[in-house]
Amino acid sequence: MKITTASYLNWLFLALIAVLGYLFAPSQAAAAEPKVAGWIPYWAAEAGIESAIENIDKLDTIHPFVYEVTANGTLVNKVDFDDSEWEDLFEAAEENDVEIIPTVAWFDGAAIHNTLSNKSKRKKHVAAIEKEFDRYDFDGIDIDYEGKKADTIDDFSTFLKELNKALGKGTLTCTVEARTPADSLYRDVPKNIKYANDYDKMNEYCDRIEIMAYDQQRADLKLNDKRRGVPYMPVADEEWVEKVLDLAVEDIDEDKIMLGVATYGRAWDVTVAPEWYKDYTKVATLNNPRIQELSKIYKAPIGRTAGGEAIISYFPEDSVYKVFNALPTPTGTPKGYEAAAKALLVANMAKIELPVRIVVWDDAEAMEDKLDIVEKYNLRGTSIFKIDGEEDPGIWKLLK
Repeated sequence: MKITTASYLNWLFLALIAVLGYLFAPSQAAAAEPKVAGWIPYWAAEAGIESAIENIDKLDTIHPFVYEVTANGTLVNKVDFDDSEWEDLFEAAEENDVEIIPTVAWFDGAAIHNTLSNKSKRKKHVAAIEKEFDRYDFDGIDIDYEGKKADTIDDFSTFLKELNKALGKGTLTCTVEARTPADSLYRDVPKNIKYANDYDKMNEYCDRIEIMAYDQQRADLKLNDKRRGVPYMPVADEEWVEKVLDLAVEDIDEDKIMLGVATYGRAWDVTVAPEWYKDYTKVATLNNPRIQELSKIYKAPIGRTAGGEAIISYFPEDSVYKVFNALPTPTGTPKGYEAAAKALLVANMAKIELPVRIVVWDDAEAMEDKLDIVEKYNLRGTSIFKIDGEEDPGIWKLLK
């Protein structure tokens, strides 16, 4: 067949269009939106359910944090799923294609080992969880067993393997404590470090792994040194979060990881000595509304830590040092650290030790930083602890 100049040019034009279309077509992987999960705790179920329903379009998975385990391995449901508020939540979730995957939580290391290391007891425990899974037709089960002994590591992996099989097509989500890299956790790194979680096996048996990247406190010795000069007791410094992830992704697939983020804060009494912030004593766990109230009561400006979190400082009303709230703030003091700087000034001048209170929390701005980390590491998404109606409402504006 004779090819004319016109037909050749037409073919060339169509080929060029096809090539350009391939080169500039959006990647399917890049188009995927990070997933969002959230825990509703039993102790704030009513308010948490109300908030979850109100923001149901922002959620992909809801974790009712309701199951606990007794010392002998028996499951206890702390709520009644037949109550109207739970029925409303389940209905809203079904209408919006949101998964319901309840959490089974256990915090007794000795009891966990006693049950999981015994084949008969472990089998019975798996059956009890499977029974609840089938009874309510859940989309999966979330396992949150904390404080385990290092000796339990293999038995826990076996438990996850057996539970995964028992759930069939159901999703097995594994919630795990954050692991600080050894060179940041120890001054002198031990030759042999024993862990209670086998990340490699968890990656094999868990469909998703939710890393609780919060409650950092003073765990990271390198960051403790780096942040010296101001009180430092973080919920989750963003630099620490990245260290945790750098270590985790060595054994866990990125597309399985849900980054756990906090919606609460903690109040600490800091013992201020000459030239340094010496000791920290936990006072309370606080939610956003109460912290905002304290900020107004004490006229304490909300600042931002070097790790991206919100902070205020003040001398409480019941403190004999409350008169120091009226002192002028030393020049160069970062916003949020005013009372802490005043305490250090007095400690240096009078050569005494005195307490000052700080509150550090993760608000919407801190949440935004964590969501950026999720995208940076190409993780599956983020899991919010907790949805209780007292989370910073600004976080919902950040989510799809």
